[in-house]
Formats: sequence, structure tokens, C-alpha cells
Amino acid sequence: MSDDATARAAALLKGHRESIDRLDAILVYTLGERFKHTQAVGQLKAEHDLPPSDPAREEAQIARLEDLATRADLDPEFAKKFLNFIIAEVIRHHRQQQS
Repeated sequence: MSDDATARAAALLKGHRESIDRLDAILVYTLGERFKHTQAVGQLKAEHDLPPSDPAREEAQIARLEDLATRADLDPEFAKKFLNFIIAEVIRHHRQQQS
């Protein structure tokens, strides 16, 4: 590979990595915002003696996310695992709020 081709590849790699870093920041801040809302939901559930888990909503959310993932060209199984992880964490927080 020529020096010019190597330099172009390095520049492309740098651009991709900068985009990945920006997207990682967006994901972290988005998750932070999401958990602020789920904490508020947990507080409401605790105050009104509602169960920490809502299986019907969780099932609907998973189906919705799988559809979004398919449309976004993201593996729906990965999206489902990711949302299940988040849901489990939210339920754990809700249970702690009810203690």
C-alpha cells in the first residue's frame, strides 16, 4: 500500500472513530435522560403502591424496539437483549425505591 493510501485510510479511520465517540456520548446522555424518567416513574409507583414491573408494557416495548431495530438495520435480537437489560435495571431501581 502506498503512503498516500495509508494516509487516506488513517484519515478515514480517524473520522469514523470521532463519529463513534460522538455517538457513544449521545448514547450515554440519552440513557441518563431515560433513567431520570424511569426514576420518576419508580417514585410514582412507590408512592401509590403500584408494582415495580409492568409485564404488558415491557412486552409492548420490546416488540416496538424490535420493529425500530429492523427499520434501522440493527439486529432485532441485539436490540431485544439491550432493552431487556435496561428493563431489568429499571425494575431493580423501582424495587429499591419501594423498600
